[in-house]
Amino acid sequence: MSGKNYTKVSEFVLLGFGNLHIFNIAFFIAFLIIFVFTITGNLLIIVLVSITPALRSPMYYLLSHLSFSDLLISTNILPNMLGSLLLGEEKITYCGCITQFYFFSGTTITECLLLSVMSYDRYLAICNPLRYSSIMNMMICVNLSVWPWLLGFTLNFIAVLPVSDFDFCADNVIDHFYCDLSPLQKLSCSDTSLVELEAFVFSIPIFIFPCGFIVVT
Repeated sequence: MSGKNYTKVSEFVLLGFGNLHIFNIAFFIAFLIIFVFTITGNLLIIVLVSITPALRSPMYYLLSHLSFSDLLISTNILPNMLGSLLLGEEKITYCGCITQFYFFSGTTITECLLLSVMSYDRYLAICNPLRYSSIMNMMICVNLSVWPWLLGFTLNFIAVLPVSDFDFCADNVIDHFYCDLSPLQKLSCSDTSLVELEAFVFSIPIFIFPCGFIVVT
């Protein structure tokens, strides 16, 4: 490793779907339609929940948060994907790549925690209907919706810090359509064992526990 030329890369090249370039136009049209429907649908849910008094209940309030997190993921990933499909490859700066990875991971964690909160809300509504309104009031609902965002982006910040210190050799081509942990590890010349261990440890409270909680409730 000592003989390799370490450098601080200024940008990465996203290859998109690699060798499937002959299908790029078809993929571009399909994903563009999906992107438009995703943005329109989630915005419609958020607007309707905001302006319709009948929908101002915990269930729809939490659903609007889930829609907003879906908006963040879509707008974070799909524009680069569409660019790589249209142009054959898409360039992204080093800071842009780390930022994209941070927001994608943070929003994914937030969605898992939000789904856990929504499952708890439905559990109370079905199993304790007479006490539901007193237990799940709007103040409790707001607190339960804020914590997933705080935990998601705080825990993710701790995980992204080691990734931002990766050293890279001459290769800056990512065989993927967005910046994710796995392709960054493959390109890095640094020892990534600590990051792999950290990702495994964090996956237990972030993904396994929420999935178990959803199943139980």
